[in-house]
Amino acid sequence: MAVYTELDRHELTEITEDYGLVRLLTSSGIPSGSVNTNYLLETARGRHLLRVDEVKGELEVKRELDLLLFLRKHGFPCPQPLADRKGRYYRETGGKCFSVYRYYDGHVVPSERLTTGQLESIGRALADLHTICKSYKKGIDNRFSFERVAGVYGEVRGRLPSYFKRIVRTLDDEVDYLHNYLEGKLPKGIIHGDLFVDNLILKGDKVIAMLDFEAACRGKFIFDLATAVNALCFADEQYHLKRFEALIAGYEGMRALSLAEWDAFPNELRFSAFRFTVTRLRDFYLQPVDEQTRVSKDFREFYERLRILRRERDGGMEPLLMAMATGYDYRKYQKVKALEKKSSK
Repeated sequence: MAVYTELDRHELTEITEDYGLVRLLTSSGIPSGSVNTNYLLETARGRHLLRVDEVKGELEVKRELDLLLFLRKHGFPCPQPLADRKGRYYRETGGKCFSVYRYYDGHVVPSERLTTGQLESIGRALADLHTICKSYKKGIDNRFSFERVAGVYGEVRGRLPSYFKRIVRTLDDEVDYLHNYLEGKLPKGIIHGDLFVDNLILKGDKVIAMLDFEAACRGKFIFDLATAVNALCFADEQYHLKRFEALIAGYEGMRALSLAEWDAFPNELRFSAFRFTVTRLRDFYLQPVDEQTRVSKDFREFYERLRILRRERDGGMEPLLMAMATGYDYRKYQKVKALEKKSSK
């Protein structure tokens, strides 16, 4: 259960009253998630979520909240932070920051059950995020750049069991490969950085909320899309072309990919798989917690994706590579660029 900070009934009641929610009816810790503590608050004014940031410091929390308020102002479906009676969007308890958000009624759909309509909607929402945030000029440090992830791997490498030799050889080789072949000069802006199914609330085909901007930062748009492909277009041990096509169709309906982005797509898929392999290894081997509260996401899920992307095993990569090789549409790209230029005037 991912409740690392225990708050008693008295503390939760006080928070409820301070945020103008009148009265706490019931509360419960939310077991999903591996980074922060979350509580569901049933109040006299409906359901709300309380989040305690277990990793971010005050400055990082303020930056995330500022981004969410900017997105809400522009009509993007993301968490809506509430202000307390003094106008504060976050408070401190035990040296950690907490914030309160409106709860969204909808469904988290398992990735294997996502329909093409839902995938198109998710693609549009991600492109909408990237487009809106082009006007967001404040910087948010990228904690998951290649250099930092490679550094994390260096830290965790010596802690891995001896029977991980083959895995270590693969990851060592991947560090060398990505160092030489990742392209840095690609369109950048604010990205979500962690677009998994549990961060998406759906009603029918519509995305009504994109959650958990904990990893949001300034980064490459194509990396964000690659992470979504790795998370949403993979099922039954392989990538599925129809899922990929639906996600990309939704995305390109809002923002067309440049030729450079299409060219970089396979390597960004590899980097995304490497990033989540490494950070899950770190969370298990370098951040030990009580086994009753540990939420350990299996690194092998993304390690096996990485092996497919490296073409070391079968898994539907060939159709994806063909789709990427033929995906660029000059006319569509020029049309979207012209519309962007017009809207910025």
